[in-house]
Amino acid sequence: MLRPSFLSLLLACAVSLSSSAVFLENGMPILWTQTAGQLTDLPIQNGILTPDPWHFLHRMSLYRLMIAATDPFMGSMGTNATDSPLWGLPLQFGWMLTSGRLADPTGATTCGLQTGDTMCVSTQSWWSCVTYFVSVLPFLSAAKQGFMGAGVQVQMQIPEGVQDYCTTYASCAASYPDAMSKWDAFFQGLRAAADSPLPENEKKDSLLGLFWAAQMASTYASAACDSRQSHYSSTEVSFAKSWVNSAEYVSAAHFQSNLQKSSMFISPLPSRILRVDDSAPNIADLSSEENHTLYVFSWMNSVNNLLGGTLVHMWKSAMCSVNTREKGSEMLEQLLLDPTFATHTFLSIITGMTSSC
Repeated sequence: MLRPSFLSLLLACAVSLSSSAVFLENGMPILWTQTAGQLTDLPIQNGILTPDPWHFLHRMSLYRLMIAATDPFMGSMGTNATDSPLWGLPLQFGWMLTSGRLADPTGATTCGLQTGDTMCVSTQSWWSCVTYFVSVLPFLSAAKQGFMGAGVQVQMQIPEGVQDYCTTYASCAASYPDAMSKWDAFFQGLRAAADSPLPENEKKDSLLGLFWAAQMASTYASAACDSRQSHYSSTEVSFAKSWVNSAEYVSAAHFQSNLQKSSMFISPLPSRILRVDDSAPNIADLSSEENHTLYVFSWMNSVNNLLGGTLVHMWKSAMCSVNTREKGSEMLEQLLLDPTFATHTFLSIITGMTSSC
């Protein structure tokens, strides 16, 4: 039985009043110690594992179990226990909880609200719908590929009356074949890497390529969630689209989304749902870091739209080698984390990198 401690619950259920959303607890994802450390901590019915992805601790447990199962195959990522690129996913999910983005945006229920079930993940939330594709789908794939043990079968729980979510490997593979096949390729690649003769940096780059290909396939599949955007302000929807668009850049750079680097990127994300009158970089109750991030996200999306999608194309073209991808990751860090790094500098560097490919 997964039960959050009282202190952790207070941390998790409250929208942060500080300059950024709380998503870390003692250096780990929020409520991490309350999640399942082994499969048997999750519900099992008739020999089938039945997690409830609409309970925050259950969905967060999927990440913890995947990280533990794949860590023995992550040697090329580095020597730290938190170097796996999978760490970015639970950190992102924790930020969504404490910034209020997993709660019911329709007002029809108290799911996810402080006045209701704080651990409830709403089926109506666009954010929780999108992350379903990067939590449930990879977990089902990992189980299918034997990472959870031989012959483990999984059936996700789903609230009564909700029909537009797949719940088993077979149903997800039928509905989203590209996403599931790419997660399968990532987990198969992890095993194959153990015997690969490639140098460690090339092995790492190859695995990150497989990981991001799977993430992006899940992101494209999550277009199924788009109708849920109608529950939010136009400003929040614009940010959501920019947030999705930013994945094009980090994926092309094969960004190593380990715990340390992901924390730097998630820390300046907006600590509350945006209102219609919010206008970055001048949102009074958000920090300068949050305002800067929102401004950069908006700028990158606007420029890409003005250029007919060619900014993303230019960026992807520039990420043509292990070397340029490493430089690209560093440049993204500068753009998002250093307010003095001018956006026009970003454009000129991309142009130069593209011509060198």
